[in-house]
Amino acid sequence: MLSEVYYILRSKADGRYLTARPNEDASVYLLLFRENFDALSYLNTHAPDVANRFAVESLPGTQLGSLLKRWGFTGMGIVTDPLLPKVDFLKHS
Repeated sequence: MLSEVYYILRSKADGRYLTARPNEDASVYLLLFRENFDALSYLNTHAPDVANRFAVESLPGTQLGSLLKRWGFTGMGIVTDPLLPKVDFLKHS
């Protein structure tokens, strides 16, 4: 997991990352994509009206832990199918 490169979506307006809240509690998960085109497919399928307000950034797996900690995310949600969407949520410890 550390040697992989992930792709994340970041707002061009305020710099915030695209996140998910799978439960009604305060848990916030950073959405990760395995490919650049998966991130774009996700945006174009589920938010076509705001897709141009986001940028796709690459994130090495070695920086993932520090990013989660710095922004206070509960964990990560790895999007395995951007069209459905199917997301695997992993809690950071």
